Amino acid sequence: MMKKAASVLRYVILTLGALIMILPFFWMLSTSLKTQPETVQIPPVWIPKQLQWGNYVEAFKAAPFARYFVNSVIVTTVTTVGQLFTSILAAFAFSKLHFWGRNLVFMIFLGTMMIPGEMLIIPNFVTLSNMHLVNTYGALILPWLASFFTVFTLRQTFNSVPDQTYYAAKIDGASDWRFLWHILVPMSKSTITAVTVLQVIGSWNAFMWPLIVTNDENMRTLPVGLQAFTTDAGTNYALLMAASTFVIIPMVIVYIFLQKYIIAGISNSGLKG
Repeated sequence: MMKKAASVLRYVILTLGALIMILPFFWMLSTSLKTQPETVQIPPVWIPKQLQWGNYVEAFKAAPFARYFVNSVIVTTVTTVGQLFTSILAAFAFSKLHFWGRNLVFMIFLGTMMIPGEMLIIPNFVTLSNMHLVNTYGALILPWLASFFTVFTLRQTFNSVPDQTYYAAKIDGASDWRFLWHILVPMSKSTITAVTVLQVIGSWNAFMWPLIVTNDENMRTLPVGLQAFTTDAGTNYALLMAASTFVIIPMVIVYIFLQKYIIAGISNSGLKG
């Protein structure tokens, strides 16, 4: 009896948690289909009386979202591929190669994860400004071509592959490069997929950094472009939520199709609680 009650309680808690997580998305979709007066009405209007599908057309025309979309795709693709490449190489070095000071260097880099990202904004901006990269793809991409969180996660997975496998490959004449890309990477594809998805989502949703390093409308990304609906006269919440739907749908689709890899990757990396 107690076991059944505990099971029911667990499902109730999970259901409540799911509803709490879904509520903001429902509110976003609902607001995107409201009239402007309905968005600020008290008490709140959960279901609009008449669906305003024209909000999506108006929102798309209010700013060059096609350009923002292209910029977001370019930045997300390049940063993800670049970060994966550097992280895989670094993780392999820290996991399988033996060199003087390896553990010390690893601990130093691990310590950098304790530094708040906000502290790096000004130094990074000054550096890129001196390199005349402000308002370019370089400013949007270069600071994110390396991530020690990704290195750490991949290293944990690479460590789960026995060293005997590495030595056996070396005896068979495989180079480090061949072992990495033909044996180690395929064996770790679930974790690599997981960190790829997390990086894609993080890069796609990035707001603060693109806002700081771009003031040219042609270089803005989708999250920054949402500012078009906030002016001195106020915020048009209906159009803002419609535009936000444009931004979030690609990431929702990515997550739905790849969520199993995220769960498997985090489990294999040794980061689970």
